[in-house]
Amino acid sequence: MYNQTERKLHFRWMGCLLIGMCLMMGLGACSQQEEENNSVIDGPASDPEMQGTITFLTNRVDLIENGTMRRYAEAFSEKYPGATVQFEGLTNYADDIIARLTMRDLGDALLIPKNLTNRELPNYFEPLDPAMMENMRFTDHRMHEGQNYGLATGSSIEGIIYNKRAFAAAGIEEVPRTLDEFYAACEQLKQAGIVPVYLNYGAQWPMKQWGEELVVFMNEDPNYVNNMINQPEPWQLDNAWGRSIMIAKTLINRGYVEDRLFADYWEISKTEVATGEAAMYFLGNWVINQVVAAGANSEDIGFFPFPYDNSGNYYAPVNPDWFVGVSKFSEHKKLAKAWIDFLVKESGYIADSGFLPVIKGEEAAFPQIQEFLSYEPTLVESVPVSDTLLEIANRAQIAFWSGEYVQELVASRDLAASFEAINQRWKRAREEVLELPVQ
Repeated sequence: MYNQTERKLHFRWMGCLLIGMCLMMGLGACSQQEEENNSVIDGPASDPEMQGTITFLTNRVDLIENGTMRRYAEAFSEKYPGATVQFEGLTNYADDIIARLTMRDLGDALLIPKNLTNRELPNYFEPLDPAMMENMRFTDHRMHEGQNYGLATGSSIEGIIYNKRAFAAAGIEEVPRTLDEFYAACEQLKQAGIVPVYLNYGAQWPMKQWGEELVVFMNEDPNYVNNMINQPEPWQLDNAWGRSIMIAKTLINRGYVEDRLFADYWEISKTEVATGEAAMYFLGNWVINQVVAAGANSEDIGFFPFPYDNSGNYYAPVNPDWFVGVSKFSEHKKLAKAWIDFLVKESGYIADSGFLPVIKGEEAAFPQIQEFLSYEPTLVESVPVSDTLLEIANRAQIAFWSGEYVQELVASRDLAASFEAINQRWKRAREEVLELPVQ
C-alpha cells in the first residue's frame, strides 16, 4: 500500500508520465593522510559498513558515458578499499525519479527530487551527519525538524552564455544591455545564418528558465515564487509570469530559436553553441564547461546577465543545483553517506561540472564569471522552497522546476486562456491545502 505521500507522487506520475568555481589544485597536492583527515566519514578497510556496492542515481548521463563518473568511483574505491559505486543515469530525471519514489527504487544515493517537500524527506531519505554540513552553503534548503537530508552539488548564476565568435560573425560588438538590444542582436544573428538562442524546448527541463527562474529575476525578489501561496490567481498577462512567457514566445515567433523545437537535441545543442552554429543559451554558468567539452575554446565563450527589460539594471539569483542524499531504504547507508560527501567535497565534480563552489571560503576563478560580474549585477542567494508552495503545486499537478507546464504555456495560442486554466487548478489546490472557504 502507498502512504499518502506516495499516493500523491504516484498520481502525479500517472497524470504527467546552481561565489566562484571550485579550485582543485590543492586536491592533487594533498597527501593521502590529508585526504583522510578532510573526510567527515572515515572507516578502516576492515569496517564492513564501508565495503560493498552502492548505486548512485543521477541526471548526469554525459558524465557516465564519458567515463568521468567512473573516475570518481575509482578514486573513492582507492580511499575506501572494498567499496564500489555503480551509476544509473536518468535522462529526464525530474519526471523519472517520481516513479522511482513510488516504488521505493532509489538506489543508495540520489539527487533529491525538486518537487519533494521537506516534510516528506524523512519518508525517503536518511538524515545526514551534522559534521557533513560544516562550512557548507545552502544547508537550510533540505532540512526538516533540525536534520539535514541533502548536500548541494554545486551552485550557479543564471544568465546568457554566448559564443563570442558567433557574435563577431554577426557584427555584434557589445553584449546587449536591454531587452530591445537583445532582440536586435538576435535579428543580427539570424540574418547571419546563426541560431540566436537555443531554447531546447524539446528537452523540456530547460524551459523552467522562462518560468520560476525568470520571474524571480524580474521581481528582484528571491521569495517571489514562495509568495505565490498568497495569490489565488498568480498567472497574469501583466505581471512577471506574462512578461517572461512572452519573451520566450517572441523568440519563437521571430524565428530566433532552433527549428527543431519538438525533439530533444540537448546534447547536439552543446556542439552547435561550441562551433558557433548557435549563439546563446539562457542557463546557469554550469553549462560553460559542457560547451567547452563539446569543442569550444574557453576564451570564445562568454557570460552576461540576461537583459529581461529595458532598465539596464540586472538582478541575478545564485541558485543551488540539485541536492544529493542517501536513500532511507539503502542497505549501505554509511557507505552511501561517504560517497556523497566525497562526491561534493573531494572528487572534483563541482569544478568539472562548471559550478560555483558550495564550500564556504572558496572563490571563483574562471573568466566567464569575472565577465558576468563586470556588468555589476545584483546577486542574491536563493531561499529554500516553501513546503506549502510545493504542496499546492503538487495537488494542482503543476510541476515546478521541471519545465513541463512552462513548455505548454509557451506553446499556447491563447496565453490568457491558458493562464486562466492553470489559475483555476492553482486556486482549487490552494483552497484545499490552506483549508480556505471555497469561493
